[in-house]
Amino acid sequence: VQLQASGGGLVQAGESLRLSCAASGSIFNNNVMSWYRQAPGKQRELVASITSGGSTSYADSMKARFAISRDYAKNTVYLQMNSLKPEDTAVYYCNLKWGVLYRYASWGQGTLVTVSS
Repeated sequence: VQLQASGGGLVQAGESLRLSCAASGSIFNNNVMSWYRQAPGKQRELVASITSGGSTSYADSMKARFAISRDYAKNTVYLQMNSLKPEDTAVYYCNLKWGVLYRYASWGQGTLVTVSS
């Protein structure tokens, strides 16, 4: 399975951005697609997830501003980010887990989001 992330860029604080991640290859029905982010000097953190059944979950600090969705026909997951803040600056990675207990995982290459104040 390969993941291709896109949509990052430079925006000003308060603006919005939508990230996309397209998955290709053999994708099994039972899976979860997620967005993680890693800011400079910090550990990678989970931003949001969406299961193949459509259930979503978010990091508490981003729940009010971010929305994850997926297009099943296109095997693509999106992250709509609104009211962006400078502290949202990070490399955003998409992740796909599948299999029993989600034992298999694949990562995208990351897309950089920079929010200027």
